[in-house]
Formats: sequence, structure tokens, C-alpha cells
Amino acid sequence: MIRRELHLGSRGKSPRQATTSRCFSNSLARRNYDSTLANLKIGNHTRVIFQGFTGRQATANAKESIGWGTNIVGGVRPGFEGEHLGLPVLPTVRKAMHVLKPDATGIYVAAHQATAAIEEAIESEVPLIVAVAEHIPLHDMIRIHAMLKSQTKSRLVGANSPGIISAVGRCRIGFQPLPCFKPGRVGIVARSGTLSYETAASTLRSGLGQSLCIGVGGDILPGTTLRDGLQILVDDPDTEAIALVGELGGEAEVEAADWIKEYRARTEKPKPISAIIGGIVAVPGRIMGHAGAFTLPGEPSAQDKIKALQAVGCAIVNHPSRFGPVLKSMLDGSTLSGRGVGTPFQRGIHTAIKRPSPGTGRGCLEQTRCIYLTQSTSFQLLKQRGLPVIDTNSVPGESRLLAVTLNRSTRSPCVIASSSTDGSSKGPKRFDYDYNVGAEGLDINAIASQLGLDDSNDDLVSLLRTVVTDLITLFAEKEAYLLETHIVAIQKSTPGIGIVPGRIGFDDAAHHSGKRQADIQALRDTSVEDAAELEAEEDGIVYVKLPDSKEKGDIANIGTLVNGAGLAMNTVDALAHAGGRAANFLDTGGKATSETVRKSFEIILKDPRVKCVFVNIFGGLTLGDMIARGIVLAFRDLNMSVPVVVRIRGTNEKEGQQIIAESGLPLFAFDDFDEAATKAIELASAT
Repeated sequence: MIRRELHLGSRGKSPRQATTSRCFSNSLARRNYDSTLANLKIGNHTRVIFQGFTGRQATANAKESIGWGTNIVGGVRPGFEGEHLGLPVLPTVRKAMHVLKPDATGIYVAAHQATAAIEEAIESEVPLIVAVAEHIPLHDMIRIHAMLKSQTKSRLVGANSPGIISAVGRCRIGFQPLPCFKPGRVGIVARSGTLSYETAASTLRSGLGQSLCIGVGGDILPGTTLRDGLQILVDDPDTEAIALVGELGGEAEVEAADWIKEYRARTEKPKPISAIIGGIVAVPGRIMGHAGAFTLPGEPSAQDKIKALQAVGCAIVNHPSRFGPVLKSMLDGSTLSGRGVGTPFQRGIHTAIKRPSPGTGRGCLEQTRCIYLTQSTSFQLLKQRGLPVIDTNSVPGESRLLAVTLNRSTRSPCVIASSSTDGSSKGPKRFDYDYNVGAEGLDINAIASQLGLDDSNDDLVSLLRTVVTDLITLFAEKEAYLLETHIVAIQKSTPGIGIVPGRIGFDDAAHHSGKRQADIQALRDTSVEDAAELEAEEDGIVYVKLPDSKEKGDIANIGTLVNGAGLAMNTVDALAHAGGRAANFLDTGGKATSETVRKSFEIILKDPRVKCVFVNIFGGLTLGDMIARGIVLAFRDLNMSVPVVVRIRGTNEKEGQQIIAESGLPLFAFDDFDEAATKAIELASAT
């Protein structure tokens, strides 16, 4: 039995302070988490329960899923036993497992309750756990992964996932828009919800349909990876072709490429695979909507991921609407051609992803998921913790990279060391450690060697051990996700070590979802942040201002308004590929409303560079006609003079396009992305 102490909002403890006693059964031959992969094979046989079953969101979702054919057998509500929707409701997951014998659970509770709900499902040995909530505190997820690694019964999809859906087996565990899904030949594995919906719709329009769609989600540490999804899809008899949807952040796409290479080498007739990567145009150091859409030291850029996938024979597309035609051509054995297919993005057009210099004070300031401290605040924080910080202006020698962060590949915390701050010399190399043990099990001599320090000098190694231990303690106690420092060896009569703060980032969800770390939240300095970005944050909108092109001298003059982080990233990328330049990244959220549309217009138009606004909405949960009415009302209420190009696809798309076309306003409605992008670029250039 697990003694659960991870749901700590009322107790005020950090996850590191919680203790866990595990007693999982290990009856499978392969005694590790990988042995749970087969649990992803859902279908009409899958018995599903919902945790949070009687809640408003779960109720609406369950009604729709049951009507579609999903075999929902009941649900759980703590402290309650009875019926809901004519199905049994039980007070615990353990009792539900005994009475209802489910194969899967969908967790429909808020982020502050989700950690305990996931733990309860693991403890009860539910085979498949689907967590849709976003903003679950990162350090809660680190501990959940430690639990998952210790057992062989439960597989997690998510968190921050749209879910998993079998079109062939009529089983939906998640909130995917059902009109996009019909039985067919294409399997989808995706980090982005909105991009996966548009991918599904594209396969439908091409007459292909879908087999199984696995939404691994946009979390920093997802329970299931792109590679995991590929392993299931290549063995799935209903899947004839695969669409892979990746994005900025982590190494999942490169690991998927490595796996595809091995798969193709051992398979006589491998299934065709097409891929897209979002986040090529990004502000260095910023989180682009999704919690995991940022690059840590040593991780590949979005461009690197594209090259890796191309190298193993994947057909790269630059917009999800192209997946259907491309995969159809690949299945038919035709030669791939057309705009935006198989053409790599050029760095001359896009902003390369690279780590800010140690003197960057602003860093990441997007507050929906992270808090980055200014240089001076970081200096004071580390100094108060007793670390040997030195001023950047008095660095006596070459500095080396030393960071405490996450190894997303192993889903473990790690120390990163390199003999240079840009990784150009020795490294960077990761040194994983046990979250519950801390620095105790680390080979400090190996870290010293990687840093280019004299690992035979016991005094120097001892000083380094103290620094590493203190950083790891700070990482856990204050729920950081990146403590980047630059180590300097001080050559005096007695060798010493000094550190210069680099990027120091903390998980904002620990405070907003977990009600912890108020002291860290108080260190946020909003005076150095962009006023428009702060205003957007207050309304739950993610807005990031994008720079002009320094290389080509192009002005970023197209405002973008998009629902969903993945689609927002791709919209910015695809505009650049078409020859335009977006002035901003803006995600209204997966469920945009007329109110958020109006507020988004207000924020976008505060940027004087904007000469045209490009609205790209894929109606899943969001209805196309409702968004169209919101656009028309906002245009009139705000007395807008800037032309607006609107692309509405998905649910109620025809109704939405008709509302735009008949508005009598300078609004231009399209359903094809290329046509819409061309028009937006034309209008922006003409004014």
C-alpha cells in the first residue's frame, strides 16, 4: 500500500518532504514500466471508469463518449456511493477495481486534485490511466514517475493530454472532438491536442480515417512518449500509416527517430511515417504555451528534430492539413510533391533556439508555467543559501556550465555539466540522481572531470560536492525546474570555486495548483516584464511577443490568434515558411470563447507593428460559429481598422465561415491554410 502524502496543498510540504512506502505486485515477466505498453491497446473491449465522474466536465464527456460507443462502466467520487447516468458510482478506485473491473480510468479532476487521483489509480493497479489536467506541479510528476518505474501494472497517458481514442474500436478516453474521428487506416501519436485534431480531420478528408490516436500530451514529463506510441502503432493490425506530431522541447522526437531507424532496418515493409514539428520560430528561453515546450541545456532544437526524422525517411510536413494527402500518396506509392511537403525549414527564416547568456536578466517570463528570476534576484537567492556566488563583472577565468534540471529521457532529475557554458567544449553530460536520495549517490569526481576541473584535488572536489548538494537541495525544496549556474575555478593559494547565476527557473504550478512556494512567487519582478503579456496572463491567454528578423530585416507584422498551444506554434512556423513573419504567439486556450477572442484582439493590436491579424481556429471543443460571432462582435466593438484573415476548420466550420463572409466587414474567410496565409501576408505587406 502507498502512503500518499503528495497532495500537499493543505499540508504545505514540498514533494521532497513526502515519504512513500510502496508494495506493488510484480507478476509480469518484464519487471519494469515498459511492460505496461500493451495497456495502450484500447478498443471496444476496454472497460472505462471516470475519476471525478459526477463533475460537470466528466458528465458531459461521459454522455458524449457513451453515445459514441465507449464502454464506460461507472466512476468514482470520494466519499459517495450511488448512481450517475444510470451507472454505479463508488467511493474509491480500489473498490471500483474490485466491483467494476475496469481496464482504464479517465481522470477528470482539477490540477490540485489530479496528483492524488493519479496516485490512487496507480496504487489500485488500474491498467491504463489517462490524465487530461494541465498545470500539475512538476515535482509531483517527478515523484509519480518514480512510482511508475517501481511497478508493472499501470501505464500513464499525460498529464496535460487530450487523451487516447480508438476510432476502430469506438473507445474514447479524453476530450477529442468526435466529428474528426472515423474508423480508418492512420495511427496518430501527438504531443499537441489541437494539432492531433487537425491531423485527424486531414486524414478524414483524404478518405483515410484513423485507427488509434495517442495524445501523449504537452507536459514536461509525460507518462507515455512518442516512441512508446510508435511501438504500439507499428504492431497494430488496423494501422497502415502513421502521423507523428512533435514540438519544441525535450528529446522525444530524436529518440523516436532512432527507434524508426531500427524499425526500418529490421522490417521488410515498414509502415509509412509522416511528421511535423512545432515551435521552430520561438523566443529563446521562453515556454511556448505547453508546459514542456522549451529547451533545456543540451537538448536538440526543433530544427535538429526535423533533420533527425528526415534522415530516417519520415516525410516532413509544415502544416497538419497536409498529413492526409501525404500519407495517402505514401500508401499509394506515389511520389511526394506539393507545397510544404518534405521541405526542411531554413535557419535564415527562423529564430534559432539557443540558451541565453549568463547575463540575460529577463529570461523566461511567461507565467502560466514558470517563474524565471532576474539576475540580481538569483544572485541574492543563491547567496542566502550559502552558495559561493560571485559578480559577473569579476569572473576571474573561464566559466563552466553546471545545472540541476530534468532528464526528460529518463524522467529523472539530473545534474548537467560541461567544461564550457555553451556546450562547445566537453559536454554537456547528464548525471541522473534519485530524487529521494539527492546528491548522495552522485559521482562528484566524474562531474568535476566533465567540468574540466582537477578531479584529483580532494579539496576542490569537496567544494564542488557542497555546491552540487546545495543546488540539488534548492531544486527540490523550492520546486525548481532549472538551476543553471556557471562555475569558475578560482586560482589562489588555496583553490576555490565561485558560481555565477544563469537561468534560475521555478515551477509556477507549485504555487497556483499546489498552493506551495509563496515565497518564491513573491520574488517575481513584474517591472521587467512586457505589459501586454501580463495583461494577457490575467485573462488566461498565453501571449508571447516575437522579434523582428535581425538577419533579413523583416518586420514581424502579422498578429496571430489561435486556440491551442501546438496549433499556435505551428501557425507561427507555417507563416514564416510561406514568407511572412508573425508578431506574436497567442494561445487562447483549447476552449476559446467570444470573450477571450475580444481580449486577444485588444492585446494583439497594442503592438504597432501589426498590420493584419490572422485568426486560425480549429473547432474541436470550440465551435466555429461561436468563434465567428465573437470575431464579428470584437471587430465592431473595437472599431478595428486592421484587416483580419480568418481560417476556421472543424466543428461547425461552414456555419462559421458563412458568418464571416456575410458580416460586411473587412474580414476574409478561408478554410485552406495556404490561401489564408497568402492573403494575410499580402494584406500585411500592402499597409
